[in-house]
Parts: sequence; structure tokens; C-alpha cells
Amino acid sequence: MSDPLVIESIIGDRGDPALAGRLHEIGHHGVMETLVVDPADLPRRRFHSLTDAGTACFVALPRSARLFDGAVVWLDGQRAIVVRVGEQRWLRLAPGANAALELGYLAGNLHWRVRFDGDCLLVAVDGPIEAYLARLKDFQQRGKVRIVE
Repeated sequence: MSDPLVIESIIGDRGDPALAGRLHEIGHHGVMETLVVDPADLPRRRFHSLTDAGTACFVALPRSARLFDGAVVWLDGQRAIVVRVGEQRWLRLAPGANAALELGYLAGNLHWRVRFDGDCLLVAVDGPIEAYLARLKDFQQRGKVRIVE
């Protein structure tokens, strides 16, 4: 077993335009990992955890640093690790038969993480739900997709 990655600082916010380009590139050519942190553990400065890809991490932050949802805690040429607070939220979409391909194309272009459950497409909500609903508004208005939950 390899030594854990030692995380000693917060690089920035994944929503920051200055980081967006690098994160986008790593998403295409490298490894984008998520470190899920329970809300009760946010005040902790030192803890061990695993990313969704199984990378062992040792978080050792200074007292002045505070973890938050979307915090970029690791960024190199091959890998990025972003903090997500709490359990993953999913938006359940039921597309019409003719709209499923179009919805899949939209989800791919927006780099949404998805799962399939029967006839439904589940979209991982990694930011404000309003941003997802705004992208789906036209689909809803034209009756192409129904938001189940």
C-alpha cells in the first residue's frame, strides 16, 4: 500500500474561473477525484480519508484553513481532488423516448456525472440545483423531460 497524499492547503474553489480551465483539462486527460467529507467533520483539521477513486489522503490543514464544498485540495498535471460535503445528491430525470438521446448529449457536453436507473437518468448535483434546472428548463417546457425528484 502506498503512502497517503498529504493535503496541507486549500488551492481554491472549483467554481473559480482561474481553476476551471485546469480542472476541465484534468477531467478529460487525467483523474478527477472527489473527497467526500461529512458536514460534522468540516471543522476537523487533521483526518485520514479515501477519495471516490480509492486514493488514501491525510488532510493536515493549518488552523486558518476551513474546508468547504468545492474546495480544490490537490491539483497537479495528472490529478485533481475536490471536496464534496455530505452525501451525493441526485436529480432524477425521466426523458421521453425521443428526448433521451438529446438529454444524454446535453449531460455529456456539460460534463455532468450520471447514472442510469431503469428509464431514468440520474444526474449528480455538484452545485446549486438552480443551475441544473436552468439548463433543463427548455426540455421541461417542451415536455421532453420530467423531473421526478
